[in-house]
Amino acid sequence: MNKKELLELLNNKEEARGVSENRRVLLLDGLNLFFRNFAMLNMVNPDGVHIGGLGGFFRSLGAMIKQTNPTEVYVVFDGVNSTINRKNLIPEYKSGRNLQRITQWEAFENLDQEDDSKIDQLVRIIQYLKTLPVTTLSLDKSEADDIIAYLSKILPKKKTDQVFIVSSDKDFLQLISENVMVYRPIEKKYYTQQVFKDKFNIPPENFILYKTLLGDSSDKIKGVKGLGEKGLLKKFPELKEKILTFDDILDICEAKFKDHLVYARVIQGVSDLEKNYKVMDLSNLMIGKEDKEYLNKLVISRELNYLPKQFMELYEQDKLGGMIRNLEYWLEENFKNLK
Repeated sequence: MNKKELLELLNNKEEARGVSENRRVLLLDGLNLFFRNFAMLNMVNPDGVHIGGLGGFFRSLGAMIKQTNPTEVYVVFDGVNSTINRKNLIPEYKSGRNLQRITQWEAFENLDQEDDSKIDQLVRIIQYLKTLPVTTLSLDKSEADDIIAYLSKILPKKKTDQVFIVSSDKDFLQLISENVMVYRPIEKKYYTQQVFKDKFNIPPENFILYKTLLGDSSDKIKGVKGLGEKGLLKKFPELKEKILTFDDILDICEAKFKDHLVYARVIQGVSDLEKNYKVMDLSNLMIGKEDKEYLNKLVISRELNYLPKQFMELYEQDKLGGMIRNLEYWLEENFKNLK
């Protein structure tokens, strides 16, 4: 779904129910958005300090607000020790990340300099966000995936409410529903239920099984040996026909284990596949009861600031120059109504 089709969809909802009744929530995967801009934008200020991740983050944030016209914005980051719960299940989970440079620019001589710049820009992003009427949050021992998944469930109250999740992480595609769509910046595409089904030929609810069987190399999660994307739906055509559970997959394999080695491998490796499922299943959130209660209260009584002068002061201090054109107008256009 492109921008034009999105606007038509949103306008149809407004006409059907009235603009004032609709809640539009923008949920951004903060680290995903930052790293994408950091890796893509080779920009330095007059002092030679890299600013691509910082400036690009806010340009992207403004662009998403302009496209979706939200009533609320949440920017979510991974918490301290965010992967610990999943590593208890799969020790290799997300291992090996951040061991190599993600850029080859002259702004950084080595990995340590690049890492320092990442940290400096991320800290600065948090300072900027505190001047804007958006909710910035993270929870210790929780990944942004879990927080965003929980918010996407508790925020829509009516059939016409809409949640937009912004991330290039495919895990979020399993959350697509009538109320939830996912925007993948890497594709510049909005995924609704229909768009997802047209691409993957399965309902979004089965995407968790799709990933469990295939694995996820980026997160160091192994799939079933000998099973690829092309062969998956040939071996498991049931995924196209109805919403399945993990137990349904096991039943299929037990009935067909003599037909192909793949079915036998699923049964033999059921213990590892169960762990894969738990690690990737965003309906089984790794968030404690107290944290859920905190999020429930947060969405009811959000304390928001809109301090455009402070934002502009930070912008001048960092010498971001023309990264955002007509800064004062950009702030008013994107953030004034959110307050």
